Amino acid sequence: MSGRDPPALVLASLSGEADAEWARAASEYADRAVLGGIALDDATREAAREMARDRERTEFLPDDPVAFVADQLDALADAPIETGFNVRATTLAPLREAARVCAERDAWLEVNAHCRQGEMCAAGAGESLLARPDALCEQVAAAAGEGATVSVKVRAEVDGVDLPALAGRLDAAGASVLHVDAMDSEAVVEACRDAFPGVLVANNGVRGRESVDEYLGYGADAVSVGRPSDNPRVLRRVRDALDERGE
Repeated sequence: MSGRDPPALVLASLSGEADAEWARAASEYADRAVLGGIALDDATREAAREMARDRERTEFLPDDPVAFVADQLDALADAPIETGFNVRATTLAPLREAARVCAERDAWLEVNAHCRQGEMCAAGAGESLLARPDALCEQVAAAAGEGATVSVKVRAEVDGVDLPALAGRLDAAGASVLHVDAMDSEAVVEACRDAFPGVLVANNGVRGRESVDEYLGYGADAVSVGRPSDNPRVLRRVRDALDERGE
């Protein structure tokens, strides 16, 4: 998927739910599915355990997270959908391993700078990376160095974060895809478009023609659907709206 393709529908990761079965079930409608997110290293795995224990969050916590990434992507090798994997990490070695797995399977490696759960941010991952652009860019460069197509999922409306400026830095670090959760600041997509020459995916409130037209009007190449990604009625509305725009 590139910025020159017809506008695309991406399934956005949902921790504990976005697995191969989930992606296959929606492959009739979507062009790409981003599985995960999954915690790769000790710090993020401990945060995920706390989230699961204290707030009944459902998290992927396999014994070997990198092997889990490989197995899930392999399970979709014959599916009519492209794939990616959203990952959370504070260290580079497991990130590089996961990036190699994704590169070998022509899948995106999506660096999670989006999760705002307190446990994950305290560990130094998720949204906390937006306030530490050097660390975020280091993760992007490490993954890109393994040959992976790197996406970064980011969030608007974070105090002190200039998202368009960060988008330019992420491009320079090797990101090919910017996945923007616009929150209630949809116009930030246009500002990021001006700063980021790669594939721009817009997220938040995508439910049908109105939201599709708005985000594509701001310059997005694709839209993503998160919580309604298991709702065929929503996916069909979004698919139809995208197809009409691509005609």
